[in-house]
Amino acid sequence: MKFKPEMLKAYFVCGSQDVPKGQLKPIVESAIKAGITAFQFRDKGSGSTLSMVDRAAVAMALRGRCAGAGIPFIVDDDVELAKQVNADGIHVGQSDEQIQRVVSEVGDQMMIGLSCSTASEIERANTIDGIDYYGSGPVHATGSKADADPVIGLAGLKQLVSLAKRPVVGIGGIAINDLSAVIATGAAGSAVISLIAQSDDIAGTVKAMLEA
Repeated sequence: MKFKPEMLKAYFVCGSQDVPKGQLKPIVESAIKAGITAFQFRDKGSGSTLSMVDRAAVAMALRGRCAGAGIPFIVDDDVELAKQVNADGIHVGQSDEQIQRVVSEVGDQMMIGLSCSTASEIERANTIDGIDYYGSGPVHATGSKADADPVIGLAGLKQLVSLAKRPVVGIGGIAINDLSAVIATGAAGSAVISLIAQSDDIAGTVKAMLEA
């Protein structure tokens, strides 16, 4: 699957640690039906309820659902799992697997996203061939990521977008009433965990993301 910036419009990130036990597949299914434009499987940390074997099985099932819906299935920070399930993409952070190594290993097979939270990270990433998009934030404080970088706000996101030579998706603590403001920074869309995972109206939430 070839990367397109519009894939970043309504980007859902989720793992077992973000939802009640046993609810990951139903929630992702609801989000896919509602029209998300990309899904990132990010299952990690002490809150994960999946074993390594279960993680691969769940990833394969969700990958199949995304393929059926024609949206990219992206794996967070696990090249081996991404290859195992034939993922459409891989997303890595600054402290995760070395981006150059990821590009050389799977760049001809998968789209690649990189987390960039500072001007220097963006400027360095601009010099590396093979990256498709940047995830930038946190826009606001987030409880979904224990090791989140300092909050950059909408002004910080706008600055990073202006420096980026690739599409940027805003991440971190984004609420419904932030969606249009994120787009106004020049970002291609919003990547969210709690906004969808904890929504009482997933269809309405995704609709708001698509219409922002």
